[in-house]
Amino acid sequence: MASAASISGWAPRFQSVLRIVAGLLLLQHGAQKILGFPPGGHGGAFDVSSLSTLAGWSGPIELVGGVLIILGLFSRPTAFILSGFTAVAYWMVHAPQSPYPINNGGELAALYCFVFLYLFFAGPGPIALDSMMRGGRRR
Repeated sequence: MASAASISGWAPRFQSVLRIVAGLLLLQHGAQKILGFPPGGHGGAFDVSSLSTLAGWSGPIELVGGVLIILGLFSRPTAFILSGFTAVAYWMVHAPQSPYPINNGGELAALYCFVFLYLFFAGPGPIALDSMMRGGRRR
């Protein structure tokens, strides 16, 4: 069995893995809304006039935010914005349907909110453009 010290040595790298996976999953939402890929679900013909609505901004925020989070570029401000964005999504879209996330379909939005909030405080991890631009130093 691995010792706690040897396992904790992997923590920074898995912080990066968490960031990358969360970014990839969020990116899918934006890509589906704007690019119609992957097919199915919500999305298809993105119309610039939809940017006049709050819901119309969700696709661009998810797409651009997902890419920045995956790359680990501007990670902390992006994670902060995405945490707030997903909190608003939960309270505006899901919570009015039911107070319970399991019943209102808001588990993913709530989980995203706290994952991005964690990344805001913890940073992107060592496998990130932010870390490379700082010469590998952690913030």
